[in-house]
Amino acid sequence: MVTLNALALLEQKGKTKYWLYKQLGMSYQNFNKMIHNETKSIRYDMIDAMCGIFECTPNELLLYEADKLELK
Repeated sequence: MVTLNALALLEQKGKTKYWLYKQLGMSYQNFNKMIHNETKSIRYDMIDAMCGIFECTPNELLLYEADKLELK
């Protein structure tokens, strides 16, 4: 499962979710779903914008965890 690491990055930067919301300029409903990993997709331009804002790479922004279900 791929998840967005934005909340941890915000904490590291000492910034708020509201600050990030204003930086991205998207609707609050979509922003809230994205930040809480309740969306199925994130556009490349949003990934690019967040990498610029956080001064990070996509590897730091997106986390990958193997599914806990065993594949048979």
